[in-house]
Parts: sequence; C-alpha cells; structure tokens
Amino acid sequence: MDLGIAGKTALVSGASQGIGRAIALALAAEGARLVLNARNEAKLRQTAEAINAKGGAAVYLAADLSEPETPARLAELATAEFGPVEILVGNTGGPPPGAAAELDEASWRAAAELLFYPQLRLTAAVLPGMRRRGWGRVLYVTSISVKEPIENLALSNALRAAVTGYAKTLAREVAADGVTVNTLGPGYTATERVNSLFAKNSARLGKTPEELLKAQLAQIPAGRMADPAETAAVAAFLVSAPASYLTGQAIMVDGGYSHGLL
Repeated sequence: MDLGIAGKTALVSGASQGIGRAIALALAAEGARLVLNARNEAKLRQTAEAINAKGGAAVYLAADLSEPETPARLAELATAEFGPVEILVGNTGGPPPGAAAELDEASWRAAAELLFYPQLRLTAAVLPGMRRRGWGRVLYVTSISVKEPIENLALSNALRAAVTGYAKTLAREVAADGVTVNTLGPGYTATERVNSLFAKNSARLGKTPEELLKAQLAQIPAGRMADPAETAAVAAFLVSAPASYLTGQAIMVDGGYSHGLL
C-alpha cells in the first residue's frame, strides 16, 4: 500500500530511541522528511544519520519539550528545512514509577510537564497551519495503561489517559478541516524503558527481572513483547493519506493484552 506521505514533513518527538526512533525510521522509509526531537543529542544524531545514510532527509533539535519555547523552535526548524509540519507524532518519555496514594503534588506536576503539556504545545505550534491547508495528521503515543492501568505506574496511567481525552476532544473539533487526531497505545515492547521498569520493580517485588518478564509474557496472548518496528508500522498507517477517515481513536498495539470489546 502506498501510504501517500512521500515528501510530507513529519515532526517526531522522543525520536532518539525505542518506539519514537522506530516511528521516525518507518516514516522515513515511506519518503517523509523528518524533524527529530529528544533530549539525548548523541542518540538523536544517530537516528538522523541512519535516515540520511539511506537516502532519506532528517534534521534534529536536541531540546527539552518541558521548556515552553521548544515546540515553536521545532516548527521553525521544519519550515526552514522542509516546509511546514504536516504530520505530528508526539512521543514523550515515561515518568518514574510510584503508587497513586504515595505521590506528592510536585510529582504530579512534574509528570504533567513531561507527558501532557508538551503534547499541547506541540499541537499548538503546528495545528493552525494544518487546518489552513486542509490536511494534517496528529498522533500521540500513549500506552496500554489508558485501558489497563499498570501497577505502580500511577503517573503514567493518569497523565496518558489525560492525553487520550484531549485527543478525542480535539479530533471532533478539527475533523472537518482534514486533520485526523489519534492515539497509539503500545503494549509491552522490547525497549530500554521497559527493561528499566523491570529492573526497578525487581527489588520492590523481590523477584529477578527475568522472573518478572516471564510472568508478564504469560499474560500476553501473543506470548512475547513487541518489536518497536511492529508498533511503528501501525503508527505509519495512522498518519498516512489512506487513513483519512480514521480519527478520534485509541489504537492498542499489545498482542491481545487489553481486555474488553472496546
């Protein structure tokens, strides 16, 4: 299938590793021109170099999305290098683990600055242009926790659900302008973030990371974790031209882990 995004300008945040990096590579393979963002400049540069080495087009800005001016800087970079942003993939890092009853207000505010406000600021920087041009794709990377809250990840559970509610509301407001807004909920995926969580929970639960992984895999019908490229393939379709009538949806990529009909 031709995804119809060759030559489109795509902004991907959190693109230095894991799922964000995989999405950037997938969009580049479809001919999109990439503006990449993350805090780790060395890894971000490696992602851009990997794209450019294969004949793609990628530039990057290493900057913290919790700084309010960063989204505007990214939009300006995109316009200067390739043209205005037509595809936005908002992907943010995960907050530290913690139980809901034990977290203080400062922790909640810090998590909001990591997970929620960057998505709003990125959207504000690129959405008006999308609406004027009559075409745009907005995709926020969240988590299966929006449907199945994950133990000891209260910050992520709550704030990613907030992003999902925002996306659903926004999708209704801009659908008539040719702009789609969806969220992508990865399940357990073989990334640095997931490995780190297993390691952190190991001491708390008195089990080895290997034991925790085995127990987790037993709950996934597919019997394994996802490869980031599998999640990225779904993301690429959601921001494609053929996905023009798919909006306001929370798509889980979880190997059948989530329960329920919806």
